[in-house]
Amino acid sequence: MSDSRVPRRRRFLVCEPRHFAVQYAINPWMHPDTHVDVDLAQEQWQALIGAYRSHGHAVDALDPVPGLPDMVFAANSAVVVGGRVFGSLFHAPERRPESTHYDLWFKTAGYEVHRPASVCEGEGDLVWTGRYVLAGTGFRTTREAHREVQEFFGHPVISLTLVDPHFYHLDTALFVLDDSEGENNIVYYPEAFSPGSREVLARLYPRAVLATRNDAMAFGLNSVSDGRHVFIAPQAEALAARLDDHGYVPVPVDLSEFHKAGGGIKCCTQEIRS
Repeated sequence: MSDSRVPRRRRFLVCEPRHFAVQYAINPWMHPDTHVDVDLAQEQWQALIGAYRSHGHAVDALDPVPGLPDMVFAANSAVVVGGRVFGSLFHAPERRPESTHYDLWFKTAGYEVHRPASVCEGEGDLVWTGRYVLAGTGFRTTREAHREVQEFFGHPVISLTLVDPHFYHLDTALFVLDDSEGENNIVYYPEAFSPGSREVLARLYPRAVLATRNDAMAFGLNSVSDGRHVFIAPQAEALAARLDDHGYVPVPVDLSEFHKAGGGIKCCTQEIRS
């Protein structure tokens, strides 16, 4: 079945983890006394970039800034749909300066950037499905920002409430497998969501691949798919096997050093959709 899955070339924006560290705690994964092996983080990050490029994807990078250890988590900086950029306004004061640097990169590349009026953490909580935006709230991005996103893009925005602090961003509990018209589908961990949100997802995606808590705690939902290949944490073995059963090709990439800050593959990857 995997031969019938067609990958689509993607363009990603990333930021080198030169200054990556755990210096504060803004989610349950972060403990400031945790030692971060920066050399290992660099090695793992380079392996991710290599995996993307070897599968035909374009990768752009912006320079990291000293004093902004979470800048490596590029996904949180914006969401880009149809060449339009909706920027970020971070919940944590420690991360707010990141937005300026990402905005400047987009503007220098010729994009106009909309700055949100409400707390909004980019692709961390805003997931483009090819039809509409699935939007997480409960811990970071606000419902007011969801309304702002809909007004800006003119695409329907479907609000989903996250209830488990381990899955504080939508991209830790859900990812899109395929955003093409015919095959639009997702993977998600149901218990990360409120009962009503679970019902919404079940109605929208009756064929969705469901993940277990073990999958989610291994950052298996913080994955990136090109429609055929799924770049996934190797620790999420059971989920990788299910994806294989559904005709997708898992591409294991170990970003375990970034798990110490509550991030993984998707967190490090901003998609630029022209």
